[in-house]
Formats: sequence, C-alpha cells, structure tokens
Amino acid sequence: MKENLVMKIFKSHLVEGTLEQGKDIGLRVDETLLQDATGTMAALQFEAMGIPKVKVRKAFAFVDHNMLQTGFQNADDHRFLQTFSNKYGVYFSKPGNGICHQVYLERFSKPGTVLLGADSHTPNAGATGMIAIGAGGLDVAVAMAGMPYYTKMPAVVQVKLSGRLKPWVASKDIMFELLRRLTVKGGVGKIFEFTGDGVKTLSVPERATIANLGAELGATTSIFPSDQRVQEYYKLQKRPKDFKPLAADPDAGYDEVIEIALDKLAPMVARPSMPDKVVPVSEEEGKDVRQVCIGSCNNSSFDDLMLVGALLKGKKVHPDVNLTITPGSKQVFEMIAASGALQHMISAGARILEAACGPCIGMGQAPPSGSVSVRTMNRNFLGRSGTPDDRVYLASPYVATACALKGKIYDPRKIGAKPPIIQKTKSFIVDDSNIIKPSVKSDKVVVEKGPNIKPLPLRGELDDAITSVVLIKVGDNITTDHIMPAGARVLPFRSNIPAISDFVFYNIDPEFPKRAKQSGGGVIVGGSNYGQGSSREHAALAPMFLGVKAVIAKSYARIHRSNLINFGILPLIIKDQDAFTSIEQGDTIALENIREHVAKDDRMNVTLKDKNKTIEVYLDTNARERKILLSGGLLNMIKQEA
Repeated sequence: MKENLVMKIFKSHLVEGTLEQGKDIGLRVDETLLQDATGTMAALQFEAMGIPKVKVRKAFAFVDHNMLQTGFQNADDHRFLQTFSNKYGVYFSKPGNGICHQVYLERFSKPGTVLLGADSHTPNAGATGMIAIGAGGLDVAVAMAGMPYYTKMPAVVQVKLSGRLKPWVASKDIMFELLRRLTVKGGVGKIFEFTGDGVKTLSVPERATIANLGAELGATTSIFPSDQRVQEYYKLQKRPKDFKPLAADPDAGYDEVIEIALDKLAPMVARPSMPDKVVPVSEEEGKDVRQVCIGSCNNSSFDDLMLVGALLKGKKVHPDVNLTITPGSKQVFEMIAASGALQHMISAGARILEAACGPCIGMGQAPPSGSVSVRTMNRNFLGRSGTPDDRVYLASPYVATACALKGKIYDPRKIGAKPPIIQKTKSFIVDDSNIIKPSVKSDKVVVEKGPNIKPLPLRGELDDAITSVVLIKVGDNITTDHIMPAGARVLPFRSNIPAISDFVFYNIDPEFPKRAKQSGGGVIVGGSNYGQGSSREHAALAPMFLGVKAVIAKSYARIHRSNLINFGILPLIIKDQDAFTSIEQGDTIALENIREHVAKDDRMNVTLKDKNKTIEVYLDTNARERKILLSGGLLNMIKQEA
C-alpha cells in the first residue's frame, strides 16, 4: 500500500492504537526538547516520578527564553536546569548558544525521528523529514520517563507546491498564504506534508520557516521530505551520516490536498494582532514604522541574516526606526561576523541582540505605545511584545529590511529588480562546546534549586460535585498569552506557581487572580479555539492552583486541551450558541455526579443557579483521558499506577 511520509514515520513508532484519522494512538518518542521557560517545571515533574535517568534516545534542554537577568530568578533556573540535566542524562545548551529550534535543526535533527518538545514551535525540525510535535511540559516529562506520547491520529494534508518563488517573495509568504486561506484554526487536528516540484527549490532554512509557522495554523506539525537539500545541509553542518532519504511514495494518499503555485505569490504581511490577518504588503504601504525586529526562531538562520546584511550594506536605517537583529544561534552569530555581514548591520545602525527569543516573547524591546512594529517573528498577539496597545505586523526579512530603511511599510520589489545574490558558503563553523553532555557519574551530581523554585503543586482527585462562580467569560481565539502572559515581568516566576498565578489573565482582567482566590476557585468560559498559541502549561497549571475546576468553551486548541486534562481541569464543550450567550461572568453554576459522567464520557447538565436554567455540555474524552481526570491529573495517575 502506498504511504505518505507521515504514515511511514508514524507506523514505525506506533505502540498503541490504529493509524486511522481521529483514532487514539500512542507513539514512541525518540528525543525530547525542553527550554528554560517550560523546562524548569517539566524537570520538577520528571523528578517527581522518581526515575533515575531519562529513557529516550536523547533529551535536550536549552536556555533561550528567560535571558534577561535583572534578578537572581532566571540565573537560578538556568543553574537548576544545568545540574538537573547533568544528573538525569540530558544534553544542556548554555545561555548564548542559541534558540532551541535553530540549534536543534543545526546540530541534532535527523530524518525519521520523532521529537516531542515543550514548545509549540518544535515542528521547526520538520524541515528535515522529522515528526516534531509541540506539547505541554508534563507530556514531555512523561515521554522522558520512557512512556508513549498519546494523541489522536491527525488528518494528513498534502500541500503541493509548484513552480518557483519570484524575486522578493520569501518562503514565509507560502505560510502566509496558508494562514490567509485557512485561519489560525484551520490546522487543528491536521499535519501538513509538503510535496511537489516546488519543494526542491526551497533550502532547509526556508523549509524551517514554513514548518515553524505551521504552529500558527494550530497544526499538530508540518513535514518536508528528506532529500538532496537536506543532504547538502547536513554536509555543511559536518554530520553527513545523519542523512537518510525519506519521502512519500509516488501517488500516496492524503486526507486533503492543497495546491500552491509559488510563482503566483507576492510579498505579504500579517496585520495586527493575529497571524492570519494576511494581506499583500502593497495594501499596507505608507504606514509609519517605529520598530523593526528581525530574528527569533523564525528567520534567524545564516541565510536569512546574510540577506539582511547584504540589503543593509552601505545604507542607513531610517532615523525614526529602531532596528534589532537576533541571530538564531552562536553558529549563525560567528558566521555573519566572519562573513562581514555583521559589520554591514552595525554600520547601518542596527542593534544586535544575543542569540535568544528576546522580542518575540516580550523579553525586552517593547515598541513605543501605539506604534507599528514590523517583525519577522511568528506571533503578533496583542500585547505579546510588552506594549499593551502594540501594532505588530509579521513579515519576511525582505519586507522587514525594506521597512527599516524607508521608515514606512514598504514593498521590497520597489528596491530593485532582484535581491542581492548571496554567495553560498562551503562549510559552517561547528563548535559544540556550549552543549554540555550529561555526567557519567550522575550519583555524585547535586541538583541546585534556588529560593524561587517552589514545590510542584498538585490537586486531589476529581470532585463529584461543583458549585462555583463563572470567574471570567472570554471570546474566540483566546491565546495562552492572554491566559498566562510571557515577558520580562512574568517569565522569571515560571518555577514559582504561587507567584506566577497572580498574572493569570493579567492583560484581560488584572482582578482575575484576586477574584478566584476570594471565590475559592471557579469556572472559566471561552469561545472557539480556546488556548491557541504557546504550549505553556502554566496557562493550565496556574488556574488549577487558583482553584479553577472546569473550562466551558466552544472548542479547544490541541495542546491547551491536553494541558487542562493533565492538571485535572474539565475541558467541557458547549455547542448551543444560545446557551453560550446565556452564561455570564458572575453566574453561579452547578455540576453534579461528575465522576459518573466522566467515567462514561457522558453529556453533563450545568445548572445556572441564579437563572434557574440548565444547559448541556460535553466532554469528548478517551479512556486514558478519563482516567487522568478522575485521578485529578496525569502525575496523580502515574503515582497511583506506580
């Protein structure tokens, strides 16, 4: 039987279930990825399982998020992660070595591998023929302990690329086209597999840009074939033996087919404040720009920054624009320095930031109030930059650099007939000295925990009855940034749940934590695609700490739904629009015989006590998820089984 690439890799890693769309499956995980924003909590969760060593082939921990050391908290977390990694068998990438997705792509990606990462942009590695999936930290900790990763078998969507991109059109515009067509909800429950003659025209960094941005569709992951372009990339990285060819069989079947003619695309931007608000750059031309940020785990490769350096050579950044450039890794930083591109950037007036997530997660470089910031990053959710009324546009390096030079949103095609030609490098600088291998004498390693690292909070078994207040009601496409903000003020408390819980819904309703504490917990009501965006499990863990028992929403983003279940919060579904409209913040609701309903995956009746009204909600869980909920969370279930 002819198979697509996803099916081939899934079949070789399947440990439970059948590979039919929508069916529950368990996959063997080869490698895991942590970063310092999600990693400290995942490390504490792994420790709580009492397992002496990680049981995957390789596990990695990167420091790239919490880099702004204005107090002891971030430095303590870094030290904790390094000593934890040393003891439990994890490879540790030091601060300054680079952004997890860029470094993993360069030094560790391997065709045919299944990677599970505690970061929503883990699919970046799909550029090299891998299944790379983002998940909550607890799911990753469980995989590190040697257990399968459970999910529903996604639909496999063939994205058939034909032709070649025109001058000034970037690979980012391919994903902008998909976001324009499908929206941020269009990839939920799907994997996007890229095929066609157009794939051969795209380098590995260009493919990584696309695979990375697939997370903004809500996709489980995205994948490209492992072909000659991947082989060339591995040769440059001095690890040719890691290459093996992998592709779909000719005429393989797919659940859905999307066709994109590359030569029909034009430069595009995503308007504020959602990645799917995509329009041609020509529609936004002329708007004043005050900040341009180039880099993050999207568009921070050597190829990307060589292009930016060439465009800036001999020119000056517009006087009204603050331009920042972030190399994706130490390797990229060294190579643009050696090539001379870094000098062109500095001479033009750019500010060079360290190889870290930085502005993308609001870790510095917040733009001026109400001003336009053009960024090559992957998310532009309102306030994510650190400025509450930001106006962030997403764009390719071509568009971003043109905006930096002109001081306005500008179509790069007006710069000239073609972009400058970048001479290909014959080899990359390879220095893995900032990647620390775990100790062979782990019994002598002491894990160091600073005072900001607090014990892991747990809850008891699922209640059989709930009478609670509706703490907040929100609309569609609420992101994990809305629920649990990032940024320089909040991120240092990632390993301190009591402290970070004071920021739940901070940018929507700063009084939410106080109200939750005064009410002894409660219920959250949300619209469609609730919890989209980052994999941050703190968006479930901190509400659980505040006493949130259930969320009632029209639909959920994949990772956040799993996180809610993992921490014992009921992810209830409401289908009736009139019933949804009738629920208001402050209503008192009641659920009864909860354990019986959960055990049977029954419909439940929610009583609005103040209105003498009953509405119907659904759970839609499998047997394993029901067991987790009844136990009060995944860690509770694992301890009970142990």
